[in-house]
Amino acid sequence: MRIVDIREISVPLKGNVSNALVNFSEHTVSLVAVFSDVVRNGKPVVGVAFNSIGRFAQHGLLHERFIPRILKCTPESLLESDGRTFSAKAIFRAAMTNEKPGGHGDRATAVAALELAIWDLNAKLADEPAYVTIARAAGRPAQTRAKPVYAAGGYYYPEDSSNRLRSELQAYRDLGFVDFKIKIGGASLEEDLKRIHMALEISEGGEHLAVDANGRFDLQTALAYADAIAPLALRWYEEVGDPLDFRLNAEIASRYRGAIATGENLFSTIDTVNLMRFGGMRPGLDVFQMEAGLSYGLTEYMATLKELEAHGFSREQVQPHGGHLINLHIATGLGLGGCEVYPGVFQPFGGYSAACMVSEGYAMPTQAPGFGLEEKPGLSEAIAELIKR
Repeated sequence: MRIVDIREISVPLKGNVSNALVNFSEHTVSLVAVFSDVVRNGKPVVGVAFNSIGRFAQHGLLHERFIPRILKCTPESLLESDGRTFSAKAIFRAAMTNEKPGGHGDRATAVAALELAIWDLNAKLADEPAYVTIARAAGRPAQTRAKPVYAAGGYYYPEDSSNRLRSELQAYRDLGFVDFKIKIGGASLEEDLKRIHMALEISEGGEHLAVDANGRFDLQTALAYADAIAPLALRWYEEVGDPLDFRLNAEIASRYRGAIATGENLFSTIDTVNLMRFGGMRPGLDVFQMEAGLSYGLTEYMATLKELEAHGFSREQVQPHGGHLINLHIATGLGLGGCEVYPGVFQPFGGYSAACMVSEGYAMPTQAPGFGLEEKPGLSEAIAELIKR
């Protein structure tokens, strides 16, 4: 058994939305397909994944460095010892040949797309959902219970942002969500407080609403917002300042009694270890949002979870950023606290397939082999285009 081809295309995100710092209208995502020599029903078994939402496609890095390194490996070196499955660890090691430590930026997302495609491929070879494959690899029982999920939205739109916020969140509630997250920091504190109170009318309580500053605030602004939202007892206050400013994060944690959330822009295990060492994160309270699709894939992600538990934190405190089907499988397979969903934005990657229903704030992956990405409208067409090239 061997890998015979690896392909990638850059897929643009649909829509024109902004957070406090970024407009996503020009963002793209790398969609990757790994072809095996196993043929079923006249077609090769193909693993598919992508490098998540909120960064950019990594066409250059993938085609110049990482894909050639994997394709020149001997077939047996990329297999598990049983010879019946591909080794995600071996794929990771091959991709990272001659890469120096540190520099966990765009290469972390490029390698992740390749590594995650191997998990999809192995699950398809076993004819099972990816969360079952992931749980087995982690030495955990396969979950049969739905995971908590929350609807992330509340972006700033070019026109009629306030009224659109109300209708957007109501639409999410109608879909079965009970927990929500909206953006702050892209307007004045006064205007953001109006948006928060509008959202609270839909969420029916602060415990169901989180706010996300996307790393925009300096300490003075962060504290001003913290003081303003403290009486509302919100679900969490997310990514208050620069994601690598652990001192600022620790200062907020020492002065804000509610939960804070961060980690989506940390791309390696050692970055998360430093967050735990210096960022003031509190066991049993704060939320970690690291995502495998932005941090080298599941090989690195499971190492991060091991370190997190060794430092006294629970995997129940982990709710990965990203809002897509891959992370629902990961959260289910690894027993995480829940995950984000993008039901209305960042298409065709955001949200779930129609068969993956949300009910009372919970969701469960379907029984489709792999991550089930082929079940999602819009994304299925992009996958078909990639495979037939």
